Amino acid sequence: MENQEREVWQRGPVAGVPPLLQPVAHALLQAQEEIEREMLDYPEQLLWEKPGGLASIGFHLQHLTGVLDRLFTYALAQPLTEAQRQNLTAEGQPNPELRIQELVVTFGSQVVKAISQLKATDETILLEPRALGRAQIPTNVLGLLFHSAEHTMRHVGQLLVTARILKIGSLPQTP
Repeated sequence: MENQEREVWQRGPVAGVPPLLQPVAHALLQAQEEIEREMLDYPEQLLWEKPGGLASIGFHLQHLTGVLDRLFTYALAQPLTEAQRQNLTAEGQPNPELRIQELVVTFGSQVVKAISQLKATDETILLEPRALGRAQIPTNVLGLLFHSAEHTMRHVGQLLVTARILKIGSLPQTP
């Protein structure tokens, strides 16, 4: 089996990422690959469609990027910026100015930023307390980073299913 055919975690460690954070890096890179593959040449007119009331592809792409940004900010024990709050408000709001590839590239850039942060994370701080969101829910660095990976993969799965449902629905039906 070619190395590129294997899932990211099967290709070995991500250079520079501490051992305990390898699963986070693997999940984020896997998500990036799957999104790039599925969204390549995806029909733009389907970006904001919500089949059966499901979240749109546009929402998932914005939400994946936004949550990753927010969780990694909390892991640094920093407050959200005004731009991050504005992005949160805009998640899922249909915007005809946005293009699928623009959203895919933005997500990819956020993954690169996250991997850089993982590389700079000292494993000795993983259990340091952190607070999540406005409610200041108690957690720790590891909890935030692990949840970023879990949350990302959950939404990637939802995005892939929604994308395929929409693509099938947009194909001409045969009698």
